[in-house]
Amino acid sequence: MSVLNKIAQVTRERIDAEKQVVPLAELKKRVIQDARRPYDFAAVFQQPGYQVIAEVKLASPSKGPIAPDLRPLDVATDYLSHGAAALSVLTEPTFFKGSLDYLADIRKAHSEARLLMKDFVVDPYQLWQGRATGADACLLIVAMLTADELQSFYAQALELKLTPLVEVHTENELKTALKLGAKLIGVNNRDLKTLTTDLQTSRRLAESVADDITLICESGLSTGEDLKAAQSWGYKGFLIGTHLMATGTPGQALADLLQAARHA
Repeated sequence: MSVLNKIAQVTRERIDAEKQVVPLAELKKRVIQDARRPYDFAAVFQQPGYQVIAEVKLASPSKGPIAPDLRPLDVATDYLSHGAAALSVLTEPTFFKGSLDYLADIRKAHSEARLLMKDFVVDPYQLWQGRATGADACLLIVAMLTADELQSFYAQALELKLTPLVEVHTENELKTALKLGAKLIGVNNRDLKTLTTDLQTSRRLAESVADDITLICESGLSTGEDLKAAQSWGYKGFLIGTHLMATGTPGQALADLLQAARHA
């Protein structure tokens, strides 16, 4: 079983259990009572410069513990004060040591922040969780979903005013995303089935995308030259987590990376 399949299986079991604690009807009630309207997550990537989605990420299947001693809210504050355009907050607990509580705490402390709920969505219940917790955007991974599921979840996200970031890794997955009508597409340079990373994946896939699609480059970015190259291929945003978190001072690492990109 691939890592992605394991994550999907464990996620389904987790969501089944969470539904027993907080029924969907309760989540819907919370959303209805919430006066906050999610931000247009994609809008920030129309600005010039290097727009980084800085990721709050304590662990991963490929690296194990990355920054177990850092507090997610502190990391978020650090990122935002050092130039992050948006934040990706891991909410998957088993493999990434994330939590919806982290997302809720960050939203409470930073009302103006653009927040992506980084989970492995296999059930529409998770979209309601994200909306109720303060997310502006959600991740939909093409490799995890059937065509019908992807279409259904995409439509549900839009109904909830969440911006769907549709993630792809292969040419066929990209075709699926484009057929779906996705306007914000993330190209993950990491193969989630093998956990190998190749930045050339982004270069190759960008060649098939029209200018009206906003592309986000994900995984494997660690230098100013990486960001400059990806921008030259047509990428408007850059999702970076492990490289920044592993330094122990993620905000400063982000500032250094942005400076290096501007002078590359």
